[in-house]
Amino acid sequence: MAHHAGGQNICGVSIGVLCLDSKFPKPPGHIKNPSSLPFPVIYETVQGATVQTLLKNPTAEFIAPFIEATKRLEAEGVRAITGSCGFLALFQKELAGAVNIPVFSSSLIQVPLAYNMTGRSAPVGILTASKSSMTQAHLDAIGIFDIPVVIKGMEGKPEFEDVILKDLRQDMDTAKVEEEVLLAAKEMLAENPNIRSLVLECTDMPPYAHRLQRELQLPIFDLTTLATMVHNVVLRTPYAGFMPYN
Repeated sequence: MAHHAGGQNICGVSIGVLCLDSKFPKPPGHIKNPSSLPFPVIYETVQGATVQTLLKNPTAEFIAPFIEATKRLEAEGVRAITGSCGFLALFQKELAGAVNIPVFSSSLIQVPLAYNMTGRSAPVGILTASKSSMTQAHLDAIGIFDIPVVIKGMEGKPEFEDVILKDLRQDMDTAKVEEEVLLAAKEMLAENPNIRSLVLECTDMPPYAHRLQRELQLPIFDLTTLATMVHNVVLRTPYAGFMPYN
């Protein structure tokens, strides 16, 4: 057998996830539901770091414990690191600069990909938890400078807003959230029918991506699609095909 140096408590995990501290349900498709992905992940939860604080008061003090959690995940041997909220995009440079492995803080990193894949001919739709909280600084932090985007938030959608944005309770009606996410996406397209791709900023939206695609007939990008791509990038395996006989 090959000789390995050791030093990790847990082995064989490609992706580590920096987690906000939230207690509402995470259905399959959410990055904090490990059954969402076809490979194992490991989690580091920053206790007390809430969705509300990241959206409304993302200070340098807030991100400091995430940087330490990033270092802990690297020490555990993961090949790449992501986060459990797309608004961590604001700190992409700081998080990636703290370790020697790739960091993809947000699904928004896929916006340039979506724009190029659709011929640079149409704006990219961004469906986010909160439009009022998403600033140009978030987009600049991951290199979205001159790409046309249309941003639609979930403000005014009662189930999503009460549970996820306001933390008024922990129980959640996922069927209601699904309908609210679909409604928000349809509203965005009704106002901007030239959109040709959709990026889901919020990690609470991928559970409904299949419904969005069926109804909207657009390519849908989210954190699970990005995590799967990064897993394949950092953990290449031999192909199982074959060649003709000589």
